[in-house]
Amino acid sequence: MTRRRFHALPGAFNFAAHTVTLGGDEARHLRDVLRLKEGDEVYVFDGQGREFRCAVLSTKRDSAELRIEAEVEPAKPESKLSLNLGVALLKGEKFDLVVQKGTELGVKQFIPLITRHADIKLRDEADATKRVTRWQRIALEAAKQSGRAVVPEVTLPVPFATVIRDNSCLMFSEREGQPLNTDLKTIIAIIGSEGGWSDE
Repeated sequence: MTRRRFHALPGAFNFAAHTVTLGGDEARHLRDVLRLKEGDEVYVFDGQGREFRCAVLSTKRDSAELRIEAEVEPAKPESKLSLNLGVALLKGEKFDLVVQKGTELGVKQFIPLITRHADIKLRDEADATKRVTRWQRIALEAAKQSGRAVVPEVTLPVPFATVIRDNSCLMFSEREGQPLNTDLKTIIAIIGSEGGWSDE
């Protein structure tokens, strides 16, 4: 049987009482969409790599209380390579697709990049925050669907120059370069916009 998976923040777990509380959308999905009842089996992951088999204790309008029965291995183990993806801002739903598929493939962090040839320009900080909130929600849903117990972080958009100044990066470009060192444990892979990279 397919796992019925839910997400709860680490603070929602009460290990002393062997319970976890689902709130908001997760509780409504459990009660109204899946119509689960007391005693039904579900799995809850904390977004940081831990997953638990639980049983429904009670449901209310905006919350559900579950009994923690056992910690289990996540359906999909995490890669030993910490892959972070820096992607130039893309228009339309292209960045949504990058976040969804990247999460399914094991990306640990998404860094939206502000580049010279980016497909879109952000209006202001509120615009950036709204987009990041949407992308973080997409990452959560993709983690649930793909069996990951880790939800990747989506950072606020940062200038390209800041990322390459402060980190070691692997840059995908049509210009000359060096081969990948396969002994790396952490990679920030930088991918440009459709307009490519400027010479600088």
